[in-house]
Parts: sequence; structure tokens; C-alpha cells
Amino acid sequence: MNRSLFVSFEGVEGSGKSTQLRLLREALEERAIAVTSVREPGGTPVGERVRDVLLNAHELSFDARAEVLLFSAARAQLVTDVIRPALARGEAVLADRFSDSTRAYQTFARELDWKAVDKLLSFATGGLEPDLTILLDLPPEEGLARKWRAQQRLDRLDQASLDYHERVRAGFLALARAEPGRIVTLDAHLPTDELFQVILERVLVRLRGGGAA
Repeated sequence: MNRSLFVSFEGVEGSGKSTQLRLLREALEERAIAVTSVREPGGTPVGERVRDVLLNAHELSFDARAEVLLFSAARAQLVTDVIRPALARGEAVLADRFSDSTRAYQTFARELDWKAVDKLLSFATGGLEPDLTILLDLPPEEGLARKWRAQQRLDRLDQASLDYHERVRAGFLALARAEPGRIVTLDAHLPTDELFQVILERVLVRLRGGGAA
């Protein structure tokens, strides 16, 4: 079984990415597969400082271009320090967000130039893209309500308008239509265990060397 696989989890706020990533990590480790998990922005000392500015500096107003540059800087450090070395060791890498989040949250929702941002993303990652992306689809108002019910603190992006979050969701779905071989769209309304079983099977197919699941 090929153990080197890069899987990203995407979706609107409150869609369950972190929970599903944790369940997948535990399941793979039970199968003696080495796993490195990361979150974006963050995952390195540089990335965590950038994360604090991007998500917690509520008093700051960001130009959309400055925002995308900061996200890309954190990602460049994460790819160099963590993701590429883990893949080189033959590990599975699970990422809570990657470049598709930038495409949805900044390029699509903030109406930035697609070609310019894609060039920036390629520069930041050295052309690295996930082998498989799990998109957990959920109406944004439901995802934000989940966070409220769980008493999770809302960060700067969480507090953007509902219209903004709806554009983010539309951006993710547009990406999924454009790359159906890489991006698997799943209904985040499904019970946690049922959703996890679908994700696990998709990932195991890829680890066994299968193509698009």
C-alpha cells in the first residue's frame, strides 16, 4: 500500500472538517500508517504568528491582496517545513484547509483576479496540490449556527457577512465542478460516523493506488 498521500479537508465554517480529520488520522494510525496533520493558516512558528494576525486582529482592516499574501506566506512555510518532508518520508499528510480555501475565501468571495492568485499559490507551494480533497458541503448559516451552539469563538472571518460566506460556499462548489477527479463533495448533514466511513473508504482507495474514487 502506498502510504504517501496528501489529503485536504475543505468547507465553510462549522462543516466538521477538524472532526473528520481527527477521525481519519486515528483510523490510519490504527492501520500502522504514519500520519502528519496540519492546519491552515499555521502549523509552523511563522504560520502561527500569521494566523493570529489574520484571524484574531479584529481591529485591523485588510486589503484583499494583503490578506491573500499573508495566507500564502504561511502556506509557503508550512509546505517547506512540514508537508514536503512528511511526504518524502512516505507519510500521509492531512490538512485542515489548503489552497482551495484561498481560492474560495479570497479569489472567489473577494473577487480577486484568478490568474494572479493561482500564480501566487503555485509560487507559494512550489506547485503542490492535494492528491484528494474532501469538501464538506453545508449552508453557511448552518455551519455558523453549529459554532454558536458549540460555544466556539468566532474569528475575524467567521464574523464576515452571511453574503460573504455564501460566496465562499459557491466558490468551493465551483472548484469541485472544475476538478471532480480531485475534489470529492460530501453532504455535511450526514451523521458524523456515516460521513467518516465514506471518507475513510475514499482515502483507502487512494492509498491502495486507486484513481478517482
